Amino acid sequence: MSEGAIYNVRKITDLKDMLQQSEKLYSNNTAFLIRENDGNYRRITYGHFKNDVDALGTAFIDMGLKDKFIAVIGENRYEWCLTYLATVNGTGVIVPLDKELPSHEIENLIVRSEASAIVFSGKYSSAMTQLKQSLTTVKYFICMDEIEQNDGFLYLNNIISKGYELIQKGDRRFLDAKVNPEEMNMLLFTSGTTDLAKGVMLSHRNICSNMMATCSVLYITSSDVFLSILPLHHTYECTNGFLIMIYNGCTIAFNDNLKNLPRNLAEVRPTILMVVPLILEGIYKKIWQNASKNIAVKHIFKIGLNVCEFTYYALGLDFRKKLCKKVHEFFGGRIRLVISGAAALDPSVVKGFRAMGVRVIQGYGLTECSPIVCVATDKASKDDSVGLPLPGTQVRIENPNSEGIGEIVVKSPSVMIGYFKNTLATEKVIKDGWFYTGDLGRIDEQGFCYITGRKKNVIVTKNGKNIYPEEVEAYLNKSPYILESMVYGKTDDEDEIIVSAQIVPDVQAIKNKFSLANEPSMDIIFNLINEEVKNVNKLMPSYKRIKDFNIRMEEFAKTTTKKIKRYVEKIS
Repeated sequence: MSEGAIYNVRKITDLKDMLQQSEKLYSNNTAFLIRENDGNYRRITYGHFKNDVDALGTAFIDMGLKDKFIAVIGENRYEWCLTYLATVNGTGVIVPLDKELPSHEIENLIVRSEASAIVFSGKYSSAMTQLKQSLTTVKYFICMDEIEQNDGFLYLNNIISKGYELIQKGDRRFLDAKVNPEEMNMLLFTSGTTDLAKGVMLSHRNICSNMMATCSVLYITSSDVFLSILPLHHTYECTNGFLIMIYNGCTIAFNDNLKNLPRNLAEVRPTILMVVPLILEGIYKKIWQNASKNIAVKHIFKIGLNVCEFTYYALGLDFRKKLCKKVHEFFGGRIRLVISGAAALDPSVVKGFRAMGVRVIQGYGLTECSPIVCVATDKASKDDSVGLPLPGTQVRIENPNSEGIGEIVVKSPSVMIGYFKNTLATEKVIKDGWFYTGDLGRIDEQGFCYITGRKKNVIVTKNGKNIYPEEVEAYLNKSPYILESMVYGKTDDEDEIIVSAQIVPDVQAIKNKFSLANEPSMDIIFNLINEEVKNVNKLMPSYKRIKDFNIRMEEFAKTTTKKIKRYVEKIS
């Protein structure tokens, strides 16, 4: 057991080894629950999944795709997971693509990756029909769904069937294929909010070391059921919500979309969820908005939470689930762990859910680190921290200021090989084996890490004061009347740098506050938000206070992990 580890984990050399071991250990266990059109769920066992991976991989090799790049795009689903492992476990290099990208950007990434095949969901068949005319280097367009107008597309199920036939005839090219754990088998384009996407080259060693280290500090078993919500093309969900679950013999189900999340939670009844702060904070806000409809109910609820927390910690009696029965029913009734990552989570939300009997922990990572760097463990966590470095991972702060804040740098077997065909960019971020994250943070005396913001986003005043926009945004976003905000530096008429903000109001919450039947006027919205800004300013030193703000009614453009695309949002 490595230093800092809590649980013994089984050793794996690569993802092919991982799947073979999981199939032997959990052959008849349910690997996936697939929701059919009639609302019923179809069960796919680990044995079936392993056989499908082998069949698809065999067919890919027979199609001449050995050592080629294969792109995959679509919603979270079984066929996505199947394509991923059939590619990396002996065929070639997988290139997961963001399904939210416009066609021209998808085309650009396919060209940059030199993909020879693309596997896509039927929802994107129209876009693929258009791309097929220009992407002459792509040999195969493979649809996950059988569609009437296929425009020469291949159907994934037919390819899988062909693979089964080949295996029955003795074809062992995929079954016996060796995986080099040090070579690139995953090419992931970052959804960076401040720059153009870079191609991150990852290996089996990168991913597997990250998986084993994470599982050594978090208790996950084959009895756990996971509802996959975040996009699988993102390393956060792929490594932790797919591969780690397969490693541990868990059951995976897929969220249809966020609108259907309450229904999916009720149907699947997950034990583990992985989310981004925007989702969790939205749920938390909704809980208190519902409680606030009746002042007496809200008051009693607050008292009840305090009493339950006291009896739990002082007497060991846990009444939290009984008091917060509706909250637990919303999550499906079996939730034991919620993991939040990709951005900072308001500590009051962590504390609030804990008082309700829902355990929430935070983690921190980057695509370039496969992705987890730090996570709260089963033995140690702090509400305002992203946790401790994973076992085997070194984290230090470069050039800390007087507050101990500096750039976070990481050394770990999970750190990427480099950026695809971009030696210059690689050399800028990997120096002497250390990866320079571009994130700012600090480490306390107990080794807990805290993220304060992105290096590129820092506002520097003329007298040298550093202001982290994310910190100010966190204060603003606590307001029940503010949906989201973006803070930035602005030069005023006296050539001074001041803190400015664009604020998106929560119109429904404002309507409820004033019991309005119609949409609130801009005067009502402005006056209320102005009061909220004043309240925030009272909590901060003068140099961090918001001196100027604008109301905007449309939400900010975001990545699929719900980070604001600051480089897209034009600041005037």
